[in-house]
This record gives sequence, structure tokens and C-alpha cells, in this order.
Amino acid sequence: MTRFHELLGLTLLLVFSFQISIAQKKESDPIIDEYGEVWKIENQDYTLDTSKTFKAVFDIMSTPDDLDQVNPSIETAARFLNMHGQNGVPLEQLKVALVIHNKASKDVISSEAYEKKYGTKNPNEDLLNALLAANVEIIFCGQSSVSGGFPKEDLIQGVQLSLSAMTALIQLQDDNYRLIKF
Repeated sequence: MTRFHELLGLTLLLVFSFQISIAQKKESDPIIDEYGEVWKIENQDYTLDTSKTFKAVFDIMSTPDDLDQVNPSIETAARFLNMHGQNGVPLEQLKVALVIHNKASKDVISSEAYEKKYGTKNPNEDLLNALLAANVEIIFCGQSSVSGGFPKEDLIQGVQLSLSAMTALIQLQDDNYRLIKF
């Protein structure tokens, strides 16, 4: 094969790859704007039951080391909502709870408290407020609150303080929420 043919083949491959990437892009919405981008999946073999109520609890205990980065585990809840919303599941049929504990504790405090503690705005506050507006329950571990020095008065408004993450996870699973751990 000549050098010309190699370059032609490579060029065609790049053009084709570029066209595919343009044709399909990740999108947020319709439930959480600016967060939770997902791919649209066409021609699904395993059909989504849009009449079903989906109950999911996300166990969130880790966080990025970068204090200015959104916690991708929290954003997973936005992706869950958006992907189902984009595919015809009404918000009323999406019951979502986040149980926050351990290193992720810092992610549920207000920007004012976060700035006092870390010198920067909480990058998760807008996302958490959008999730709360979509009726997502955000439950913070009381044990992590005390051990980590994150008192209730520092929490983002709407975040619920529980006895423990373990207790909240058990109660939610007893109420038929399915555990999603990332």
C-alpha cells in the first residue's frame, strides 16, 4: 500500500469518526439542566417500561480531591433522572434519594460554610439545589456530621440529617428503593 493510500484511509477514518461524534452528543435535560448529560440510545433491545416507578438510592461516600470539582457520584443522580426523562418516564415515577456520608460529607454544606472551611465556593451546591427541586431526597449521615465537623446549620437547605447512613440505607431499601453504589 502506498503512502497516499495510507493517508487517504486515515483521513476517511477521521472524517467518519468526526461525523459520528457530531451526529450524537450527550445532553442534559429534561429534568436537571446543566448537569447529568447522557447519550440517547436508539433501537433498544431491552425495552424501557415507561409505566414503571423507578426507586433508586445512591450511596455516596467518596468525593474528588479537587475542592472545586463537582462530585461525579452526585451527578450520577442527575444522569439517572435525565436519561429516564429523555426516554418518556415522567418525573413523578422517578423516586430518587442520595445518602451522603464519609468523605463526601463536605459536599452537602452551604457555599458560605464551604468557603469558611476550604476558601472556595461549594461546586456541588447548584447541582444539589437542582436535585432538591426535582424532589430528590438528600440525606446526610448524622455520624459523619458529628465526626467530620459538619453541623446541621451548615447544611444546604433541604438536606435532611439522619441518625446514620446505614439507617437511612436500610429504611430506603425496606421501602423498595434499589441501591446504586458507584
